[in-house]
Amino acid sequence: MKTIWVVVADEAIARILCMPQKGGQLEPVEELTDPTAHASGSDLRRDAYGRRSGSATHQSRQNTPHRLQAVSSVTSSAGEAEQHLEAEQFAGHLAEHLNKAFQQKRFEELRIAAAPRFLGVLRKALSPQVSGVVTNELNKDLVHAQNDELTQRFFADASGAGA
Repeated sequence: MKTIWVVVADEAIARILCMPQKGGQLEPVEELTDPTAHASGSDLRRDAYGRRSGSATHQSRQNTPHRLQAVSSVTSSAGEAEQHLEAEQFAGHLAEHLNKAFQQKRFEELRIAAAPRFLGVLRKALSPQVSGVVTNELNKDLVHAQNDELTQRFFADASGAGA
């Protein structure tokens, strides 16, 4: 029987689980985290909000509400770009980790559930060898889902799984 790993991830957390050879519920293998991703993102949003508020006070006029919106868009874009860069870095780190594990023959098949924006970034970061063993992808943020729920989502058709 194949060794099957399941990765559930977002921009800051990647949980790696394994389906036991005897069946049953997914079991934890390890967890990778990027604590700066969520912290920096929230810091950027707070900082952007502060800059928008100050700029809008000085630049907006009573009959021109679009001034606040325009300033907001520019500042928000800068924060989003920083978050995207951090997501790319974390995806690269996760992909490298998965590639090493695959070379060490720790798994033979991979299933992935990732937050929608992160899944695309992760796909691009995976090596061709690892991409070749991906058999299922869920475009959903399930990082905080319980192992029994993940087992049901990924192995509902497997005998003995999710029981």
